[in-house]
Amino acid sequence: MTHAPHDVPHPTQAVVLAGGQGSRLRPYTDDRPKPMVEIPGTGVPIIGHQLTWLAAEGVTDAVISCGHLAEVLRDWLDAAELPLRVSTVVESEPLGRGGGLKYAAAALPRPHEPWFATNGDIWTRFSLREMSAFHAERDALATLALARPRIPWGAVDTDEFGHVLDFIEAPPSPYLINAGVYVFAAEFTKLLPDRGDHERATFPRLARERLLAGFPIPQGAYWRAIDTAKDLREAARELNAER
Repeated sequence: MTHAPHDVPHPTQAVVLAGGQGSRLRPYTDDRPKPMVEIPGTGVPIIGHQLTWLAAEGVTDAVISCGHLAEVLRDWLDAAELPLRVSTVVESEPLGRGGGLKYAAAALPRPHEPWFATNGDIWTRFSLREMSAFHAERDALATLALARPRIPWGAVDTDEFGHVLDFIEAPPSPYLINAGVYVFAAEFTKLLPDRGDHERATFPRLARERLLAGFPIPQGAYWRAIDTAKDLREAARELNAER
């Protein structure tokens, strides 16, 4: 079943995948799950920034898929003043990214409406309303946010004869990458695997059928995946620069 774009409501529910171990963020993740790591200088964990952003974009209900040290995240959620309604689910056994997404989606309060999803280690600010409008205009079953990260190394520019022309510090990547933020139609949920990776099965199938869209995050909007201690330092530096 398809919908005309004007019939598709703006999603007001979301899944946050927050079960990763964050091994590359140790020792920060020795006693907490990755989304509970604080951005230096803010006093707020990554998940707190995400929930504030989702609420500001019109989301009223979020399901958080927990895993590693789930009780630490749940304790924080119980104590925090949250800007939206939050429930949690915990996988009794690893289901993979696609299976975990499907398991969490089963707890969404409005299963017949579209929904957002985000990875729990993403710190970003851009218009989800624009993204959902883009998704609806293309009548897609799934839409990925796309980011253009900076390459972590310096680049060397040469001419056709091999002469070095310039050195470019941390240039933008020539390729767009999956930014870990999604809009899904209600019908998408049943296409997810019960276990396994949707990016290797479901997404390629939808791409072949032209039912998968890619929304480039607007130029100038903030986006960073928090994978390492260096990412935490860079995020704090960028935050201070904004202030």
